[in-house]
Amino acid sequence: MHPLFELLRKLVDISSVTGTEGPCAEFLAGRLRASGFAVEMQAVTPGRANLFATRGRPEIVLSTHVDTVAPHFPSNEDAEWIHGRGSCDAKGSLACQVIAAEQLLGEGVNDFGLLFVVGEETTSDGARAANERPRASRYLIVGEPTENRLVAATKGVLQLRLRAHGRAAHSAYPELGESAIEKLLDILAGLRSMPLPADPELGSTTMNIGRISGGVGANVIPAEAEATILFRTVSEAAALIRLIEQLVGNRGECDFFRSVAPTRLERIPGFDADIVAFTTDVPNLDRWGRPLLIGPGSILLAHTAEERVGKKELVRGVELYKRLVKELKSRDGKGVPLP
Repeated sequence: MHPLFELLRKLVDISSVTGTEGPCAEFLAGRLRASGFAVEMQAVTPGRANLFATRGRPEIVLSTHVDTVAPHFPSNEDAEWIHGRGSCDAKGSLACQVIAAEQLLGEGVNDFGLLFVVGEETTSDGARAANERPRASRYLIVGEPTENRLVAATKGVLQLRLRAHGRAAHSAYPELGESAIEKLLDILAGLRSMPLPADPELGSTTMNIGRISGGVGANVIPAEAEATILFRTVSEAAALIRLIEQLVGNRGECDFFRSVAPTRLERIPGFDADIVAFTTDVPNLDRWGRPLLIGPGSILLAHTAEERVGKKELVRGVELYKRLVKELKSRDGKGVPLP
């Protein structure tokens, strides 16, 4: 079996749904130590740690996340694809970065590192922990499924819980109660029709009502209702927060619990570039150098029951990561020039 495909299948077969990344990180630590890297485990929460591997002084760091969304399902392959949870997001990038790093060592390239973090799929607690321990690297190359195109810009995220309160009553006498669900629906209707910010490059802000809950039964006027909402943002969140708060007024409570700004990234001549709507760990790693974002696979297959990544894309991904490391080293007149 091709070493790259074999490594990816091993990684996919290790379940690492967010919160359970420990075994995957330990497998990678053993592999990288055996390849000649100095490996440091950065504790994040009990049983969970980022992995930082270096060879010399890490001027350039390759990075991605080891966690996946649920549910886990193991790998399989055919002539064209590697299938399985995480094969695309982002263990394809992970496998490519490990193989690229090992090949770079074999070619005499040093002074780079690998940073593999936990928690990207939820709160980015691994990236935020790593950002407290920067290592003076000049560039950070982050792996996500971008179809092997450099990303020039990504949208941001604003996430909130919206709560409405009412008064419980018997549903036969609705005039004695006050429906929290009806209040919540009115607010959500207003949010759906609210003009949202736009950007010439990133496009329009979008909104998703991801979860609604409330009430205790059809025969009870509901006293409580809640919705979780996620905006994909194209500008700073402060203005959007003000718009939301003005619309909600005293009809409900807003708990803004996650905000990630839109990000502009490095462009490199000779590499295809794209704009994406998804958000990554890049804003949470801003102390690790100038960011680049690229990796094999399509985001449209991530988080799905059909998750997979193309074998040709994987092979190309290894070459692109190696090429980027060499190109970035050559920018300061050091290292191997770009062929």
